[in-house]
Amino acid sequence: MKIINTPAEWLEIEKSINRKEKHQSIGLVPTMGALHKGHLSLVERAIKENDISVVSIFLNPVQFNNQNDLKTYPKTWEEDCVLLEKAGVDYLFAPTYDIMYPDDYHYKLSEDSFSKTLCGASRPGHFDGVLTVVMKLFQIFLPEKAYFGEKDFQQYKLLDGMAKAFFLRTEVIPCPIVREENGLAFSSRNKRLSEAGLAKAPCLHKALASGKSVDEIKAQLESDGFMIDYVTEVGNRLYAAASIEDVRLIDNVER
Repeated sequence: MKIINTPAEWLEIEKSINRKEKHQSIGLVPTMGALHKGHLSLVERAIKENDISVVSIFLNPVQFNNQNDLKTYPKTWEEDCVLLEKAGVDYLFAPTYDIMYPDDYHYKLSEDSFSKTLCGASRPGHFDGVLTVVMKLFQIFLPEKAYFGEKDFQQYKLLDGMAKAFFLRTEVIPCPIVREENGLAFSSRNKRLSEAGLAKAPCLHKALASGKSVDEIKAQLESDGFMIDYVTEVGNRLYAAASIEDVRLIDNVER
């Protein structure tokens, strides 16, 4: 696995491997690090379905409206590198803020409807940061496919919409949620939970999957000790965000 830090390095690599002449496909997995089994499931697909696999690790500050959340986000660089090397990733892209935002984030992408609801309602500017950084990654690597987990289903829908709205040649691939045996969706933020919190966290998915009404689910989660941000049904999907031990967890299920 080769680690690169700048778009210029990638351009040189592209020339050296004659990617265009050889018609080699690229599969991209954007991450913020603190990798877990959910990330690795995306990586496995990128490797299997493409000639070249690229994973990015960039803790994107502009998508955090809460600076404490950014400060406490888990950072496990050495462990992440070991996992990606072992998985067989070809390239790891690890830029700095100045590399990704030479304009200091004066230019940004936004969506004015779905991004303002659900997570966007309580995290203003969050999805602007997500859309902007992913567009930059798409422009750098021009991947044929990019892989995103369905745990962040709102994010997936917005990125898929962005790709289609701007006629990008990258296909945005949704990948199933990977869960613990107890139903808890793998998440980097789970690392911040105590043993007691980890024991309580699966109640979020259990409540969503119960088939109960939205009001009944909210009552159940409050009873279980969660601080609810939202539980909302959109289309045929039930979305939820709730906190326990000041750690914000999200999940969703089909109805």
